[in-house]
Amino acid sequence: MTDAIKIGRLQWIHIQNPTDENLEKLQETYHFHPLDIEDCRSYTQRPKIDVYDDYYFLILHFPHFDNQKRYVKAKEVKIFWGCDYLITIGQSHWVVEDLFNYYKRNPSALDDLVSTSSDAMLYSILNRLMNESFLLVNQVGQEIDELNRDLFEEKAEKTIEKISVLRKNIIQLNTTFKPQLRVFHKFESGDIKGFEQREDMEDYWGNLLDLYQKMWDMIEDFEELISSLATTFDSVQSHRTNEIMRVLTIISTIVLPLTFITGLYGMNVRLPWGDAPSAFVVIVLFCVVIAAFLIFFFNRKKWM
Repeated sequence: MTDAIKIGRLQWIHIQNPTDENLEKLQETYHFHPLDIEDCRSYTQRPKIDVYDDYYFLILHFPHFDNQKRYVKAKEVKIFWGCDYLITIGQSHWVVEDLFNYYKRNPSALDDLVSTSSDAMLYSILNRLMNESFLLVNQVGQEIDELNRDLFEEKAEKTIEKISVLRKNIIQLNTTFKPQLRVFHKFESGDIKGFEQREDMEDYWGNLLDLYQKMWDMIEDFEELISSLATTFDSVQSHRTNEIMRVLTIISTIVLPLTFITGLYGMNVRLPWGDAPSAFVVIVLFCVVIAAFLIFFFNRKKWM
């Protein structure tokens, strides 16, 4: 489906789920490179920015949170960026769709940007994507804080599940953000100059890079934190297992001589004092004495 917003000479075309006919029409109208059109037909492309004389072609990835499965997924954003147009294409991130519909309902809102230009419109899209991504990254950080508080609770299965989900989400964020650092550095360094010859646009590109770098630093910190928490959890579980084994070993050690004595006198053979009327009471008292001595000994050694 193709939709468009036109403000003066500026046009934003949004194509959701493009067909071959849509792509052929784009190539005929704007003379885009065939390789870029081919990239629009496929998914899971590497983040990149292709520079041409009259336009740029961007492929970027931004995280999207699946509320049902609690997993982070990467959504692809493909943009053709020209002097007086911006074309977003493919199954874009929901932010792109939402922002397009907002500007379609409120075209005057574009006047609040740096200027009504394709550069400003691109900045608006990227800035909104960055802010939504920051909220998602921050949410992952909050989940790590909750895990840190719940680490010493008895619910081991839920803790293991939380650690596994968080690890998967952090790995996904890492693989999403890391390849794009060099792309955003091109904006801030001036390699990507845009079409609006304004010096202050570098400040806006720099703002995007600062936010992106901040998120990347947070993700790296999260990666170290979740690794440390997983190690701590393994140590806690190992300590709990050792404590259980220690208690069971003490019980087994106390019961072992009692089991031997009762087993011995339970055999159908003649044993000393076996026929005495008070044999049962004596044996029980003897077992109690042994058990009390072993408990006293273990306490003295601080094994209990």
